[in-house]
Amino acid sequence: MTVWTPMDDGHADLTNHDSFLAGAPQNTFRRMRDEDPMSWTEWSGGEGFWSVTRHEDILALNGQPDLLSSARGIRMEDQTYEEYLARRTFQETDGAEHMGTRIKVAKAFSKPVIAQFEPVIRDICADILDEVLPRGTFDATKEIARQLPMRMLGRIIGTPEADLPWLVEKGDTLIANTDPDFTKHVLDKMTTDEFRMMPFNSPAGAELFVYAKELMAKKAASGDTSGILHLILQPGPDGTVMPEHEFRNFFCLLVAAGNDTTRYSLAAGIQALCHQPELLGQMQAGGDIWQTAADEIIRWGSATTYFRRTATRDFDMHGKQVKAGQKVIYWWASGNRDERAFDAPMRVNLMRSPNRHMSFGQGGPHVCLGMWLARLEVRVLFEELAKRIRGIEPAGEHKFLRSNFIGGIKELPVRVALQ
Repeated sequence: MTVWTPMDDGHADLTNHDSFLAGAPQNTFRRMRDEDPMSWTEWSGGEGFWSVTRHEDILALNGQPDLLSSARGIRMEDQTYEEYLARRTFQETDGAEHMGTRIKVAKAFSKPVIAQFEPVIRDICADILDEVLPRGTFDATKEIARQLPMRMLGRIIGTPEADLPWLVEKGDTLIANTDPDFTKHVLDKMTTDEFRMMPFNSPAGAELFVYAKELMAKKAASGDTSGILHLILQPGPDGTVMPEHEFRNFFCLLVAAGNDTTRYSLAAGIQALCHQPELLGQMQAGGDIWQTAADEIIRWGSATTYFRRTATRDFDMHGKQVKAGQKVIYWWASGNRDERAFDAPMRVNLMRSPNRHMSFGQGGPHVCLGMWLARLEVRVLFEELAKRIRGIEPAGEHKFLRSNFIGGIKELPVRVALQ
């Protein structure tokens, strides 16, 4: 696929996925932060929305779930209530309903539990790097960044390793449903109404659901209780079990979000090594840098570009009146580059501290369950990479995902020199 890379003149159309083909349009976000931090955006594809672009504003609003609800959808697209009920995950719920699901799986993603995976992650990283680095030139997204979270996905879900490439392919189809390199059903290029009741409006959701049902049937027959899916299917305090369609959506979320966001954080970190050569030396010096490096790489990657909320009542901000029922977009990718919150935000500073980045949705009840796993995977991968190379540089043009929702480098050709 030949990608046309647009120039960001400071007035990019944030509703157009093509505006993100060179990464998030940071010139536009900077102008908005400076001139109109609570701006109204018209949209030909649906109802318009408010864009929140400053770090402090996003943080303040994200801490008010009673004012800005997740229970109308978290993406820009409009949905009927019927579509919302069919496609929602616990990300798209509020209050007790959200916490009920979260509590079931929170322990499995807690810092102490995730820390136990470090030896496993280190072994996986060693296997990946020892296989690919001797080639000298390769696509770092495909050969490194995609591999680690994919292999860890099997550990978390409790699925056979042989199934992982297929699962990740389907996850890509779901979450990258606006990029023709990942799906035949491009969301904004064709009518996808026949899939409107499926997760991410994609036929891959149905395939993943069939897989999940068969997997759980095999586990039940063998008495296998490994993996997080067993936890999510246990009865809650009131004795109720997650309905079948919600289990399907949760499984799809695990496969898609649990893999892609970490992949694109890793790819962003590798790209940073290519363009800021001093970073590799800092990693090789070690020490306290490993207490801060992962969060800075995750800030830099900003893999989730935005989340949407819906106003439950009228409120004012920056002289604008938001009406109940209107959509409000938190542009995480903008907040993570806000000069008011970060010194020199357009450069990677591996020793940045404090680092109040927004990539995990901090400050609200929907903070990312997988944040400890993501941090650990990022840290260990770069620890192992830094041991093995003495240099890394671009070996061709890198290409970004065609998406205003998930930001990531889908192709990253690099050349390495080994130690």
